[in-house]
Amino acid sequence: MSSPRKHAAVGVMVKRELGAWFNSFIVWLVTSLFILITGFMFFSTFFLANEADLRYFFELLPVLFAFFIPAITMRVFAEESRSGSLETLLTLPVSAGDAVAGKYLASLISCAALLVPSLFYVLVCCIFGSPDAGPIIGGYLGALLLAAAFCAIGLFASAISKNQIVAFFVAFAICIVLAMIDQFAIILPARLADFLTFFSAGSHFSSVSKGIIDSRDVIYFLSVICIFLGFTVKAVKTRRNA
Repeated sequence: MSSPRKHAAVGVMVKRELGAWFNSFIVWLVTSLFILITGFMFFSTFFLANEADLRYFFELLPVLFAFFIPAITMRVFAEESRSGSLETLLTLPVSAGDAVAGKYLASLISCAALLVPSLFYVLVCCIFGSPDAGPIIGGYLGALLLAAAFCAIGLFASAISKNQIVAFFVAFAICIVLAMIDQFAIILPARLADFLTFFSAGSHFSSVSKGIIDSRDVIYFLSVICIFLGFTVKAVKTRRNA
């Protein structure tokens, strides 16, 4: 497939998935719950602790993403596999890579949209305080990288299952381990703790969210994205050839 055709196929896939996203009750429910929970987290800290910053919001974001992103991505492949429309899609002149790329970009946009309402918290902090711009910019950059990584994991889980619930729990299990492995590593010997912390998405996110942009953190997230998208393409190719 030529490059223009390839881009057109991916673009059509993105539009198709975003259309399905806006018409999905589950996605709107998940988004609403995310807004309610993060709003409670922010304003409870803002009023009770009298702190006009987003530190607590960013600290809990890896755990929240580990739950909410799998809830958004669980239907991407699993629902089409259950209904039989995935088999129809795979008979079209669209490569497995194109299908995965289109669905991934649409899912990433959907997951990144979870962060949009939180910009209101930034406005509140700026009105009632003088927050440091570095950690806020770093926090949102880290949040996008984290969302991109967890979104790739969610797509992989959805691609290997015909059941959305199974896809959700597989993705949640992987994401929550990556989000919290550094929390449990502190009770282990130093060398083992350092080794496990390297694989912790929470640890790498925490570093970026402090406004410290380290190439090792960026490479970590890009590696997770590439690995799980590669697994997803392989899973889709296996289903196409079955």
